[in-house]
Amino acid sequence: MELRATPTVRKAPFKPSTALAWLVLIVTSCISLWPMYWLFVTALTPTTYTLKTPPDVVPLHASLSNFERLLTRAPDYWSWGFNSFLISIAITLFHLLFDTMAGYAFAKRQFPGRNILFWIIVATLMVPAYVTLVPMYIVTRELDLLNSLWAVILPGFANVFGIFLMRQYIQTLPSELLDAARIDGCNELQVFWHVILPLCKPAIGALAIFTFVRHWNDFLWPLIVLSDTASFTLPVGVNSLQSEFSTDYGIIFAGAALAALPMIVFFLIFQRYFLEGVRMGALKG
Repeated sequence: MELRATPTVRKAPFKPSTALAWLVLIVTSCISLWPMYWLFVTALTPTTYTLKTPPDVVPLHASLSNFERLLTRAPDYWSWGFNSFLISIAITLFHLLFDTMAGYAFAKRQFPGRNILFWIIVATLMVPAYVTLVPMYIVTRELDLLNSLWAVILPGFANVFGIFLMRQYIQTLPSELLDAARIDGCNELQVFWHVILPLCKPAIGALAIFTFVRHWNDFLWPLIVLSDTASFTLPVGVNSLQSEFSTDYGIIFAGAALAALPMIVFFLIFQRYFLEGVRMGALKG
């Protein structure tokens, strides 16, 4: 019978710097997650205990009464959620398509004035968003789109940040792959669909998260162009629950907690691509 020596597993030596790094990460994570934790704690706390001093860090009197009152007081809440979901998904899909197409054109296609046009587009990032509200409202009114979901969706078809992000990422892709696809007989649309899009999954995942979260939480523009209660988005609808002389924090926090759940789910779905994009960006940097 042959005896084999069991390999000795050597443990990595303890380093104080590693423990300090973990401690900093844990503390930073707790600070970052604290607002989300407090949101759900307050949503589960009955109104009589919401303004208690000092507040309960742990929901000792947890109940679903705030959610029941929310759905009773705001019967259109699910309609608001559907409107927000429809708007956010539509804008995200349009962003992923148009921003990636524009990024591909600026990164890999040659045409006169390409760089000048790109930097002119990027320069518009310095224009405050509030400056464009009045022109956008006038255009929306002239198109007779006020108080419709299209009034929120159409202005968000493309975004300068998304174009910049996709252009920077696509520039890192080897041009030889595109040339090989063209030699195999692919036209530009096929090159974009079968080569560029599959290679851009990390950047697309990051852009999808940024776009969805931004427009899910968008408040000012929907508040301006939507006036019918049934067409409200979640941020506008939850804000409308406040009365002139008092604020029911239990209902508002319950509405905000339900509104936060789709964002968390959306991030969990795309986090793999998002983290892969961050990792690849760090390696390439």
